[in-house]
Amino acid sequence: MSRSVFSIRPGDFSDPRVIALLKYHFEKNHSVTPEGSAHVLDLAAIQVPEIAFFTLWDGDDLLGMGALRDFGDGSGEIKSMRTMDHALRRGVAAAMLEHLVADARGKGMKRLYLETGSFAYFDPARNLYARFGFIECPPFQGYALDPNSTYMTLALSPKP
Repeated sequence: MSRSVFSIRPGDFSDPRVIALLKYHFEKNHSVTPEGSAHVLDLAAIQVPEIAFFTLWDGDDLLGMGALRDFGDGSGEIKSMRTMDHALRRGVAAAMLEHLVADARGKGMKRLYLETGSFAYFDPARNLYARFGFIECPPFQGYALDPNSTYMTLALSPKP
């Protein structure tokens, strides 16, 4: 399937499908991450002004989500990336990450950060981020050094 059929739009927190995906994302991350190391946002925490939340669709089929936190200092953080299980290996995460990077660039951000797991479950995520040019970095913006976390960053060039 071509990525061109995907549509990405602001997430609708009143849509039960979006709520279900956020709940699944929260519960799944807590189920696979050691106690105290999950930094996933719940429904209330993602609904703050400094976070832009997006959903990715194929027609009426919700395939994924992602969020961008603006730190207000020219940098931001990729948050809450998730692809629905039935949409894995279809380019959903790459399309969402491309969108989030472009959104950050469009907002004038100069640097992006992210935190993801350091263990095998998160290998696909770390590989995706590396393909986009993210490199490992120290903890940022209040995160603490944690053997269960990998911190990554990407310097953003101006809009092409």
